Amino acid sequence: MSDPAALSGVPEVLAGGLPVATVLDVVIPVYNEETQLEASVTRVVEHLATLPWSARVTIADNASTDQTPLIARRLAHRHPDVRVVHLEEKGRGRALKRAWSTSGGSVLVYMDVDLSTDLGALLPLVAPLVSGHSDLAIGTRLSRASRVVRGPRRELISRGYNALLRTTLRARFSDAQCGFKAIRRDAAAELLPLVHDDAWFFDTELLVVAERAGLRIHEVPVDWVDDPDSSVDVLRTALEDLRGIARLGTALLRGDLPLREVGERLGRTSSEAGRGRLGMQIGVFVMIGVLSTLAYALLYVVLRSVAMSPWWANFTALLVTAVANTGANRRFTFGVRGPRRLLRHQVQGLVVFGVGLGVTSGALWLLHAAGSPTAAVEVVVLTLANLAVTVLRFAALRLWVFARRPA
Repeated sequence: MSDPAALSGVPEVLAGGLPVATVLDVVIPVYNEETQLEASVTRVVEHLATLPWSARVTIADNASTDQTPLIARRLAHRHPDVRVVHLEEKGRGRALKRAWSTSGGSVLVYMDVDLSTDLGALLPLVAPLVSGHSDLAIGTRLSRASRVVRGPRRELISRGYNALLRTTLRARFSDAQCGFKAIRRDAAAELLPLVHDDAWFFDTELLVVAERAGLRIHEVPVDWVDDPDSSVDVLRTALEDLRGIARLGTALLRGDLPLREVGERLGRTSSEAGRGRLGMQIGVFVMIGVLSTLAYALLYVVLRSVAMSPWWANFTALLVTAVANTGANRRFTFGVRGPRRLLRHQVQGLVVFGVGLGVTSGALWLLHAAGSPTAAVEVVVLTLANLAVTVLRFAALRLWVFARRPA
């Protein structure tokens, strides 16, 4: 795995007929960048000449409408180690998919055309991938060792977004969207077919899928200076990212991605995929359970205030919240949609409800057998009983009601 030539697939030929692979392929996605493309590519080409590996630059033109395609072709004619990939549609993710999937490089890199990241971080970024130690590498602006120059608004958005990823998708990498990343070609071949986003969420989706498959992600602190002329629509990008998080989270919960197989083919520990899915299911189930418990307590108090007996108030509140709880867990925790087996799932949920009713009714009976409690005491005891039933309910839903059965 440490020999870059073994990963190339598109060898070049040196004098004497000996094949040698291009080790690094640095992709620069561009859209209408006629003002800075030539200077940036020239800087990258000059820097690559200082590295100890063969390298080339790929300009991925995202359907530019200015002079960018002409300048790109001129650069490719001037520099033998520059190639151009032209796309008819925009999208950073789309450009990277096309350029990476048609590359013969052993290590595939991408960086923004504004070169906000100092090129001195390129060597430590790709070295662990060339050696085979890691599968992906990312530049991070959120490390204490990083030196970052940008406004407080972008700083807040960046930190907030990465905190959201840690909360919702249990991501462990620190910076999802720094435009400075690298991936081994064998890992890209496995991961790219699983990444559906063609725009800005591409980076996040690639990293989350890789992490869940057990692949190794190396992080490099970078020096980074914000580009004040950036054309990124922050609000639209944020909304698209939220939709991407919801879509990817649902796919992970449902087990739609062959993460275990990817990890095994790349020789990495793939059990993280199963643990990640279970962890997310527990997290969503707990959130729904907390809301259900609060709704139960509120409904019980309302029913008791209209002179309903504690027994009937408990039964009614538990029945209503149980039906809602089963529906919510069906959709959000276990990713089951559509009418198929809907009635069966609700009937099975009611069976679980019956167990919960027996436990809570028993707790209520013991409470009244010991004296004449107030409604507040009843709520506390029944809430604690419901929390105890929650653990049993999750096990029943996962292993019985919504168990994944072989076709």
